[in-house]
Amino acid sequence: MVDTAIGFIAIGAGLAVGLAGLGTGMAQKDIGAAAVGAITEDSKMLGKALMFMVLPETIVIFGLVIAILACFVLPGM
Repeated sequence: MVDTAIGFIAIGAGLAVGLAGLGTGMAQKDIGAAAVGAITEDSKMLGKALMFMVLPETIVIFGLVIAILACFVLPGM
């Protein structure tokens, strides 16, 4: 008999990473456009612009952590 719980956990893990990546991509699109405009006006803004480009990536890292926890912790419960 096939255990459907493991399949649902895999689907949930995929959604956690996929939707987090989608949201991050949408956020970085707007941040990147604003960063290019700011750097064009003042080249000293490069460091701050890069920092703002990195911030949304933490959302994907959180999604990946949730997916890893779901795959390795939930099946043992």
